[in-house]
Amino acid sequence: MRTPINRRQALSLTAAGLLPLAAHASWPQKPVSIVVPFAPGAGTDAMGRLLAQKLGEVLSASFVVENRAGASGAIGSQHVARSTPDGHTLLLIAAPFTTVAAVLPQAGYDPVRGFAPISMVAQGPLLWVCKKDLPVANLRELVDYARGRPGQLNYGSAGAGGINHLVLESLKARTGVSITHIPYRGIAPATVDLVAGQLDLITGTIPALAPFVRDGRVKPLAVTTSRRTPALPDVPSMAELGFSGFDVSNYFGLVAPRGTPQEVIDRINSALPRVLAMPDVQARFKTDALEPAALGATALGNFLTQDFGDWQKVVASQGIKVDSV
Repeated sequence: MRTPINRRQALSLTAAGLLPLAAHASWPQKPVSIVVPFAPGAGTDAMGRLLAQKLGEVLSASFVVENRAGASGAIGSQHVARSTPDGHTLLLIAAPFTTVAAVLPQAGYDPVRGFAPISMVAQGPLLWVCKKDLPVANLRELVDYARGRPGQLNYGSAGAGGINHLVLESLKARTGVSITHIPYRGIAPATVDLVAGQLDLITGTIPALAPFVRDGRVKPLAVTTSRRTPALPDVPSMAELGFSGFDVSNYFGLVAPRGTPQEVIDRINSALPRVLAMPDVQARFKTDALEPAALGATALGNFLTQDFGDWQKVVASQGIKVDSV
C-alpha cells in the first residue's frame, strides 16, 4: 500500500530533486531571457532579438534579450552557465563560444559539459578577402604566394581567440605557411586597413565584406566552407581549391544551463522550425548569407563537441598562447 505524501513532505522532496516540478508543464512562468554575450548592435544581437520576437509569437510567451558583453563572449557564457536551470535563461551562441574556450582555458565555462544544448539556428560561411593589388586570384594561389615569402604577409582578425583568428591558424596548420597575425578590436578597423592596403588578408562575414567586394575595394579568394554560398556564387569553396575537410562556419544556436528540464528544451525545439519557416525570417537569413539549421539538441551537442575538440587541436598544434581576449 502506497503511503500518501502530505504537502510539507512533497515540498521537501521537490526541493531535494526527488519529485518532478509540476511547474515545468506551465513553463514559462516569467519572461525568458536570451543572453547575448556581445554588445547591442552587433550581428549576434540582431539574431537574438529576432529569435526573441519570433519565439515569443510562436510560444505565446515573453522572450527578452539581455546583453552581457565582455571577453569575446565569455562573460555572458559564464553568467548563463551559473544560472538556475529552470528554462528562464538561455544563451545565444556563435562561433566564439568554442574558439574562446579553446584558446583561453581560464575562460570560465566549458562549452560542452557546462550547458544543455537546445538547437542550432543558422549557419553560413566566412569569406576570405585580400587587398585588391595582391597578385593572387584565389586562396590556393595566396597560399603558394605566401609559401615563397615566409612571414611577409599579414592577416588582420577581430581579436585573439576569435573565429577570424583561429580560421587563419587552421590554414597555417594545414599548409605550413607563415603569415603574421595582427589582432584588432573588431573586424571593422581591420577591414579599413585592408582597404587602405596596410593588411594583406582578412576573413569576415559576408554581409560585412560583400559591399567592399562588389565595388572592387577588396578581392574575394574563397568562402571558408566546403561548398559555395548562394550569396556569392562566383566565389570558390575550400574543397574546390584543394583544401579537403576544411569546413568552418559562422553559426548561431541556443543553449541553456546544464540541468534545464528536457520538457523546456523540447518545447523550444518544437517552435524553432515554425520560426525558421517564417518568410520574414528566411528573408533576413538570405540577406545575412545564412541558412536555417534547426538541428535539435543531439545534433547541436555533437557539433559543439567536435568543434571544440577541433579548435583545441589547432591551438595545441600552433602553440597559441593568449592571456586574455
